[in-house]
Amino acid sequence: MRMRIAVAGASGYAGGEVLRLLIGHPTVHIGALTAASNAGSTVGDHHSHLFPLADRKIQETTVEALADHDAVVLALPHGTSAGVAAQLPPHTIVVDCGADFRLRDASAWARFYDTPYAGSWPYGLPELLRDDGSRQRQHLLGATRIAAPGCYPTVVSLALAPGLQAGLIQPHDVVVVAASGTSGAGRSLRAPLMASTVMGSMSSYSVAGVHRHIPEIEQNLSAAAGESVQVSFTPLLAPMSRGILATCTARLRGAVTPEQVRSTWVETYADEPYVRVLPAGRWPTTGDVLGSNVVAMQVAVDVDAERVIVVAAVDNLTKGTGGAVVQCLNLALGLPETAGLPMTGVAP
Repeated sequence: MRMRIAVAGASGYAGGEVLRLLIGHPTVHIGALTAASNAGSTVGDHHSHLFPLADRKIQETTVEALADHDAVVLALPHGTSAGVAAQLPPHTIVVDCGADFRLRDASAWARFYDTPYAGSWPYGLPELLRDDGSRQRQHLLGATRIAAPGCYPTVVSLALAPGLQAGLIQPHDVVVVAASGTSGAGRSLRAPLMASTVMGSMSSYSVAGVHRHIPEIEQNLSAAAGESVQVSFTPLLAPMSRGILATCTARLRGAVTPEQVRSTWVETYADEPYVRVLPAGRWPTTGDVLGSNVVAMQVAVDVDAERVIVVAAVDNLTKGTGGAVVQCLNLALGLPETAGLPMTGVAP
């Protein structure tokens, strides 16, 4: 039996990546495709690489268009998903790509977003560790409402959670510097994202504790640690279209050997198909994970500085967005978690 899935916001980067993956899904039928200002155009007008769907018309986003489906993916701007989701039947599985339902703390939402707090849904990062030894996966099985994670929180949370859950690193001296491709900012035309501005140049943005993903990262890492975690996060814009390379460091807690640190990460992710701790000495690149649903990482210890360093790479549009959505849909629909999701990247 094929599951019928609708995608709202089908003309954007997130919606396009969800569609790319659903096209190859063995048990999915792609239903209604909707958008706001791009209603009336075709998929091919926005995603020329999606040949099987190129002639499909994009409808206006209405509850009537979305309601008659097994699942609905909301790839809408932040602050707009809540109103649509509230009108969908309670039995319809809804996965939101935006931030509307990710945060459990209403005050954190109010600090970083300018729309009313809509509440929280089960958080859609299956591999995320919790302090009791469980993983977030168990909260997604059969769920009807799921908040897909942000791209930076995905890679940073998975990179640091093993050390925090095991008590190997301190929770109040966590520093992350992460470079992202321009697709992470969406399709809107803005001068800082134009090719003439980005090519041959790197820049920082949302510096000094103002990036919207900070409360999400801290929420995830605190859940793994069982105590409050504070993160200094600096994002960089890199001259590439997609991918994130995150360098995450934290101070060691007590006398811990490099061998203990490495074995903790390796054992934590040994059975996770989409998290790969690379062989010692091999460092991840964004090119390795391009188009795949994999987070690749390496962990090492700076003995003199007494810090753990984890470098992790992810495709912000696949595992960082569309792949996370499909992974969550599989769990919610009772399908194999890996269905329709690539484990290999594209090279060169």
